[in-house]
Amino acid sequence: MGRYFHSEVDIKSPWHQVLAAFWQRYPNPYSAHVLTEDVLYREVTPSNHLLSRRLLTKTNRLPGWAERVFPTHMARAVYVLEDSIVDPDRHTLTTKTWNLNHNTLMTVVERCSFEEDHSRPLWTKLRREAWISSAVYGLARPIQEFGLSRFKSNQAKAMRGLEYALSKIQTEAPPNLHGDQGESSEKHKPLPPQATPTSTQKPKQFV
Repeated sequence: MGRYFHSEVDIKSPWHQVLAAFWQRYPNPYSAHVLTEDVLYREVTPSNHLLSRRLLTKTNRLPGWAERVFPTHMARAVYVLEDSIVDPDRHTLTTKTWNLNHNTLMTVVERCSFEEDHSRPLWTKLRREAWISSAVYGLARPIQEFGLSRFKSNQAKAMRGLEYALSKIQTEAPPNLHGDQGESSEKHKPLPPQATPTSTQKPKQFV
């Protein structure tokens, strides 16, 4: 069993501005844990969809109890792949991210959907889901609990970083965010299929 996270947020900004802010959100004052970002692949399909694959490098500080359990030489950097699809006709941006290393310790798969609110065109709906699992025998549950707590903290920083990027694009103040977020106690939904990372060649699968 793993842990599942879900949140839905309404962003008081039109979809095209949120899309621009998404691409421009790094660096920002809330993303000190994000060290690098690199575009590995990008394509505009015949159906006018923009496909992108990026590699992000993030820090991975372990909690104190884990520092005593795992080797001190364990790499503290986490490499994360981000696949995204932009549909400019439907005004949607869908992303999927997952870590490439430390998979035995913890795997985090996140799926986000940014969609124009058709009833309120000046607003954008953000739906975020995450699946957190660990394969460490005997320690899976505390590791997953730590992963869930760390994910909540990082996604809150991600929202503040998006606000910061939006504030640089807009002339007014950063957008207001309203929403609910929750999680199941021990419910583990099936993981989205994970693509095999590639270099600059076209990935076999996107979001």
